[in-house]
Amino acid sequence: MKFHIELKPKAEKDLKSLSSADRARVVERLRWLEDELRGDVKRLSNHFPEYRMRAGDYRALFEVVGDKVIVYRILHRKESYR
Repeated sequence: MKFHIELKPKAEKDLKSLSSADRARVVERLRWLEDELRGDVKRLSNHFPEYRMRAGDYRALFEVVGDKVIVYRILHRKESYR
C-alpha cells in the first residue's frame, strides 16, 4: 500500500531547524514511509501519536489514518517522548 506523507506545521518547523545533513537523513526516511512503512518504525504504547520512526538521533512522531501518514513532530531523541 502506498502512503501519502502530511507534515503538520510544527513538524515542518522542526524539520527546518535541523542541520542540512540531519534534514536530508530525516527526509530520506520519511520517503521510506511512503512505501509500506519501511524503516525503523515502532508502535508506541500509551503515547500519542502512536508511531515513531528513527532517523539517527531524531525521531518522527506520526500516526497512520487510512492512506495518510500524518507527521506531528520531528525531535531529538532526548526530547521526543516527554
